Amino acid sequence: MSLYRTLALAACAFAAATPALALRPPGAGVQLALNDRPRDQDRAFRATQEGRAIPLPQIERKVMPHMNGADYLGPEFRGRSYRLKFMQEGRVIWVDVDAATGRIIGKSDR
Repeated sequence: MSLYRTLALAACAFAAATPALALRPPGAGVQLALNDRPRDQDRAFRATQEGRAIPLPQIERKVMPHMNGADYLGPEFRGRSYRLKFMQEGRVIWVDVDAATGRIIGKSDR
């Protein structure tokens, strides 16, 4: 079997085994293939780069002193605001913070 024929067969076998890779449009990243939406952290990074949001660590430093020792569980980015999740004495506490100013705009206990 010639070298070219072997390479052609190998390429066909690879394309047949991975149809999703073969059909993905050029420039489509893995993230888009997984769920067609950018993740919170990607959107937050872009907003920070464009000057529409304060970096998350700065937001966290502003909010933490107001939480009376509650355990910090993590953030969500909602475009114009961050939602920080805390837990204290078995209760979940959500704190909404304006992404552009860092001002607390809402707090809810569940």
